[in-house]
Amino acid sequence: MILHIDMDAFYASVEQLDHPELKGKPVIVGGSSNRGVVTAASYEARKFGVHSAMPVFKARQRCPHGIFVHGRMHRYKEVSKRIMRILKDFSPLVEPVSIDEAYMDIAGCRRLFGGPVAIGQALKETIRADTALTCSVGIAPNKFLAKIASDVDKPDGLFAIMTEDVADFIATLPIRKVPGVGRKMYSRLEAMGIVTLGDVTTYPPDMLQKKLGKFGKRLRELAAGIDSSKVSPDTPHKSVSTERTLASDTDDRRILRDHILKQSEEVARQLRKSGLQAKTIVLKVKHSDFKRVTRNLTLERPTQSSKVIFGAAVSLFDKYRLTQKVRLIGVGASSLLPLGTPVQMTLFGKEQRQDNNWEKVDQVVDGISAKFGKDAIRRATLKDK
Repeated sequence: MILHIDMDAFYASVEQLDHPELKGKPVIVGGSSNRGVVTAASYEARKFGVHSAMPVFKARQRCPHGIFVHGRMHRYKEVSKRIMRILKDFSPLVEPVSIDEAYMDIAGCRRLFGGPVAIGQALKETIRADTALTCSVGIAPNKFLAKIASDVDKPDGLFAIMTEDVADFIATLPIRKVPGVGRKMYSRLEAMGIVTLGDVTTYPPDMLQKKLGKFGKRLRELAAGIDSSKVSPDTPHKSVSTERTLASDTDDRRILRDHILKQSEEVARQLRKSGLQAKTIVLKVKHSDFKRVTRNLTLERPTQSSKVIFGAAVSLFDKYRLTQKVRLIGVGASSLLPLGTPVQMTLFGKEQRQDNNWEKVDQVVDGISAKFGKDAIRRATLKDK
């Protein structure tokens, strides 16, 4: 059996924990600027239709009496580490999915902690006792159903789908709750007469695949209760990124290049901290009309050098034609490899030696920052940023 543990309104709940005067009030994490986006909302705020990724100005319209606070990622990470340690006390097979959710495989744990429901309840009680926070737990024979189960009885819920109950649960599960079914896919499925996951079984497999491609095959498997994905404790990072909503829309390329430089340094720092190198660099731009554009560049050799990452990101930016002002700018890295992974060298290796020299400079800067603070040393061009 698989458990999916999902903390309830995590960021907002941590703020209410650290500031008792906020308990029972509509707390919205994401800052006070109308240009920002909501990172998290307490259940009191959700009653007014506020949700994550919503622009702050819309959240204000829906919940004018809401309490807007800036996020404290260092604090959320600190609490998250405590929670993940608790999970690993119950099973070594824990796969963190994000800062506030994880999967757990409890095979072989019955003799120590009891059956699946008993383990789920013990987890909830232990997390509450250690952190004073609540979580919702879903229990099922596979990851797909466990994740859906954790959302059935939120907040502070526990819902189990036992093996013998899988077919009945799937038969009535709304198709829009299936991961991968967005608005467009839902419209297509609805036109086909598919409104529950159970309805998928009325279509022959070859017809589903013809109409929906690979996703049709995936839907057929899920409708049969099949999800072969395993709980992987050492799931590697798929990407790292950072982005910023600007204080005001701008088409000033100099200002935007400065942001790209700062973000390239942050992405490189994250890569070095994780012992990774990136083969692909990504530039993200969101315009004043909220249209989002991404561009990417594949490098000849993987890197964790801020200089190389900035060079790639800014080359993408220089080739991009700005037709309107920019609201958000971001830099990311993907196609990640562990540091030291063998790669094909160039014939003469001159550029490789230069990259290595800059990576050594980055490592020295990391050491100074770790000892004296993140802003103890920075590029002169970013001294006022």
